[in-house]
Amino acid sequence: MSATGSTRRARWFTTAGADPHADHQVFLFPHAGGTAPAYQAWAATLPSTMDVRTLQLPGRQERLGEAPFTDLAPLLDALLEVFEAELDGRPYLLFGHSFGALLAYRLSVAAAENGLPTPALLATSAWAPALEPAAELDRVATMSDAELLDRVGQLGLMPEGTTLDPATLASIMPALRADFLAAGSLREDGEPAPCPVAAYCGTSDPIVAPGAMAAWADHSADFLGAAEFPGGHFYLFDHTAALQHSLERHLRRLSARI
Repeated sequence: MSATGSTRRARWFTTAGADPHADHQVFLFPHAGGTAPAYQAWAATLPSTMDVRTLQLPGRQERLGEAPFTDLAPLLDALLEVFEAELDGRPYLLFGHSFGALLAYRLSVAAAENGLPTPALLATSAWAPALEPAAELDRVATMSDAELLDRVGQLGLMPEGTTLDPATLASIMPALRADFLAAGSLREDGEPAPCPVAAYCGTSDPIVAPGAMAAWADHSADFLGAAEFPGGHFYLFDHTAALQHSLERHLRRLSARI
């Protein structure tokens, strides 16, 4: 199933105010069920040299009336169309967290296959190819609401014991479940990223085994290494400055190569 209607009817990438004079465009891709506002504070502290845009997928907040994508292939087709319209000739960075890292990686591959400029850097957080088998993702996606929320709670997204009212559940569960289904529909083909890759994770992430992010070395001819920070699956919100400084350093070094 895919989202209905034209891909251009709603805004896929949100920004607090695009800066045409910034050196780089930066595209942020949130976690499963995540929204653009959830990354607003994180994005606000990126350097002024970065023009930041955050993905807002169908099925959440102002796009609640649109059916979320449950299959990766049509999602990438729609995403590539709107993404191409966002590019303005500046070098760009893709940063994705968890499910967002999967999307950013496959978007970079699709960009190369379709003759678009490739990223100056692909930064992946808390996800690597073959990290979770598709069968496991499918199982998670078909859990009851309570079971799925418990799984999400184990990742640290919500405090333990959190309860949600029926209206809130009805607004967030379809997108969350759809994102798991979309992730589970990926069939690994070993396709390398067409650009340098930097990887990040938390040292106590329950779904990222020690050293798992090093798998990116097999999916990029220019792997810049994996950095680990104290914390769980959502470590990035506790180590914003250090992670963003790392991204900026990578971009500076890559720019110096040219």
